[in-house]
Amino acid sequence: MESDAQTIKRNLSAIRTRIRMACERSGRDPGDVTLVGVSKFKPVESLCAAARAGLTDFGENYAQELLAKAPILASENLAIRWHFIGGLQSNKARKVVPIVTSVQSVDRPSLVAELSRAATLTRPLDVFIEVNLAGEAQKSGAEPKDVKSLAGLILAAPGLRLAGLMTVPPIVDDPEQSRPFFRTLRALRDNLRSTLDLQSEMLTGLSMGMSYDFEVAIEEGATMVRVGTAIFGSRG
Repeated sequence: MESDAQTIKRNLSAIRTRIRMACERSGRDPGDVTLVGVSKFKPVESLCAAARAGLTDFGENYAQELLAKAPILASENLAIRWHFIGGLQSNKARKVVPIVTSVQSVDRPSLVAELSRAATLTRPLDVFIEVNLAGEAQKSGAEPKDVKSLAGLILAAPGLRLAGLMTVPPIVDDPEQSRPFFRTLRALRDNLRSTLDLQSEMLTGLSMGMSYDFEVAIEEGATMVRVGTAIFGSRG
């Protein structure tokens, strides 16, 4: 019987193939797409197996879980880049910032201020503005009309780098139903880049696409896809 580590390794290989094929269909370089393993509720043994199979980027949704896992993986001498992808309380920012490469759930001015204060004490931090494109009340994220002002705050905030935009579309049965949301996020990014005075490397990222729709997201320009179930299995 296949071990959990072998299953994770096989899953990662299959996902990388699918990423490559999606890039070929859209005329893109697979090297321009970062695979982030969404590891919430998964044991550290599974994360270690994924890291040993070559996965370098991991996304966590909860501060307490990130703070518990990060030291363990560090003790294993595994090259890990952490991304915080869930709703973040402002009072947890100081604990999260020293660990992560990016915070992808920035959706309000108070969080910008807290992240800036924490980042100036540690190191520069990449941030993504999370955009609630579908207007779902149960989800976090800035409204599209507020993204420009939020981007301005981030650009002016010490210690922060505006890396891109992030979205979580509604869960759907057909991945094609996600495509309009991905197109809208890309258009929003492109419009912001044309109206704001940005350095060339600012606001280039699009973090969008999950296990069920990441190929469509890549076809629409995703630079980062967040995949959990397709790597680690269902959370049960």
